[in-house]
Amino acid sequence: MMIRHNLLIIVVAALFMQQAHAQYATKKIKEIHDAYTDSLKQVKYDNVFPIFGQKIYQKGFDIPYPTGIMVNYVYAKQGLIIENMRLGLKTGSVDLPLTGVDFIEFGNNYSTARTVLVRPDVWVLPFLNVYGLFGRGTSTTEVNLKFPIELKSVVDQGISSNGFGATAGGGVGPVWLALDWNITWSKPELLDKSVEVNTFGARIGHTFVNSSKPYRNIGLWVGAMSVSLGSDTVGELTLKDALPPETWERADEIVATYDDWYNHTATIAQKKIADQTIGPLVDAIGAADGSAVIRYGLDKRTKEKWNGLIGAQYQWNKNWIFRAEGGVIGDRKSLLISANWRFLL
Repeated sequence: MMIRHNLLIIVVAALFMQQAHAQYATKKIKEIHDAYTDSLKQVKYDNVFPIFGQKIYQKGFDIPYPTGIMVNYVYAKQGLIIENMRLGLKTGSVDLPLTGVDFIEFGNNYSTARTVLVRPDVWVLPFLNVYGLFGRGTSTTEVNLKFPIELKSVVDQGISSNGFGATAGGGVGPVWLALDWNITWSKPELLDKSVEVNTFGARIGHTFVNSSKPYRNIGLWVGAMSVSLGSDTVGELTLKDALPPETWERADEIVATYDDWYNHTATIAQKKIADQTIGPLVDAIGAADGSAVIRYGLDKRTKEKWNGLIGAQYQWNKNWIFRAEGGVIGDRKSLLISANWRFLL
């Protein structure tokens, strides 16, 4: 019993927050909130989650409703580094498998996503939240080839995402620290398989409690987030879907640039690879064959793994929470807007 009691004291004293951008368990420290704190001690809490809920209420701590559904709109744009490029092509007359092209050089490449995510969650412990992620949206990928020809590909496609994650943290009074991790599998329409995305975030913030309504508050925070992508990507699409209209207008220029490189600069080894990759692609562009299918494989990673965050949240009551967070420092730019409805089961 003593060990269990001491564990509870540690849990309550050090790890009592909900999450970086939502409600968190807290004990009001202003005298004006004494009556509210006393009322919390009288609460009869008979819900299963969070574990230790009744004990925590008895000590005057306020805890969030254990279950919730959050709807998020997420916009994100980030640079991509592309490596280990492989190309193949299928037309009415050729059928070329993927072949590695080690002399291709890329410019700036970007991925932009707009997603709506539904996030059901439950507070298993006062300091540990687990959740699922289910989303649908669109993505745009821009790839800029700089050598041996200049070629831009812009691909728009639908995307579905599913995953899960957990948030843990702790705080003292109105100041809190939270750590969040999740993994999702995002499936773009034109890829052969889903892309695994691992996200980790750390946030530190301050909650300003309404002087007359202790259940109402505004939270502000700063933090950092890292994103790691599953590297291997394989897919195929028609040239008319992969290349913007201006490419076809530049077809003669592209063919001339390729021929000049091939005839005057390329090594024998490069020519051998080009004959199975870049050459047939250029021929299809020159022939305005938009139905030709380009096959591609590549390894990708984010240009910068980490970016800085700032965020704010308004908790109207224990049922409704509204939040906004922006990624404003670093290569990755993002915006998240959400509404969270919390309830007792």
